[in-house]
Amino acid sequence: MANDVWVYIEHKEGAVSPMSFELLGIGKQLAEGFGSNLCAFVIGAQVDDLAKEAGTYGASKVYAVEGDVFKDFRGEAYAKAAAALLEKYKPEIALFRATVMGTDVAAAAAAQLGFGLCTDTIGLAIDGGKVKMTRAAFGGNYSVSVVNEKAAPQIATVRPKAFAMPEKGAGSAEVVKESVAVSDADLATKVVEFIKSATSVNLVEADIIVSGGRGLGNDQGFAMLKELADLLGGAVGASRAAVDSEWIPYEHQVGQTGKTVKPKIYIACGISGAIQHLAGMRTSDCIVAINKDPDAPIFKAASFGIVGDYKDIVPKMIEKFKAKLNK
Repeated sequence: MANDVWVYIEHKEGAVSPMSFELLGIGKQLAEGFGSNLCAFVIGAQVDDLAKEAGTYGASKVYAVEGDVFKDFRGEAYAKAAAALLEKYKPEIALFRATVMGTDVAAAAAAQLGFGLCTDTIGLAIDGGKVKMTRAAFGGNYSVSVVNEKAAPQIATVRPKAFAMPEKGAGSAEVVKESVAVSDADLATKVVEFIKSATSVNLVEADIIVSGGRGLGNDQGFAMLKELADLLGGAVGASRAAVDSEWIPYEHQVGQTGKTVKPKIYIACGISGAIQHLAGMRTSDCIVAINKDPDAPIFKAASFGIVGDYKDIVPKMIEKFKAKLNK
């Protein structure tokens, strides 16, 4: 229905990607502003449980598209299903996560339908009866707000952790089953095999990240950072300089050409603070910088700064945390 706000429920291996529920939080605020409904939509082979779970985070109605063709993620198939739903119901805006999967589906659906598209959104509000979308620009130094006056509905991909996660409740949603005619013959690709990376790391959803840069001096420094990250239940990140030096795989890279993260705590070790790196982590709740150079730019963005060699400081942090955590 017009003015309704829709959220795409992204999932993998039978489980919802938690940040999809984050979108239901900001989606509810937009729906309340429009005096409309917050709805969700999910695509997959078996999605009943996923659809019901969306109701506990505020969705009043969930549109579900099921079929064997959607068993494995193929952007082309999912985009066709998403486009069919959005064309039929024409919500005010549909929100997707700004992930590889979410952006793939959102961009293809927008292209098929001629709908408006704003990517990597970090702010959403209602302005003059329209959704105003804010995104970072010029390496994160500026923010740009846009309102699409011509193309409707609007599709937006939203940066993970840009908004607070809503509390889970006891609510339930009406599940509406939709049939979309998509077959393997309609698709140009098929899934042969999924191969998991041996260095898989989930930086985007990590609450604590311990990152290293050129100042580590070599790849051995990351073993120390991993010990600290494991102790805190966090993940290991890196600057582009460390990745380019082949000290750690690209999957760990944070920054303009890597992952954009928003952990509760970001510990930067031996990272100078180049603008490209700051673009990927400057919105962290708390930034702890460790660097031998007192004039390193990272200190300007840091909540806490420690001037010194990480080789001296990190082992002391590990020792203190072990004592505090009784490990």
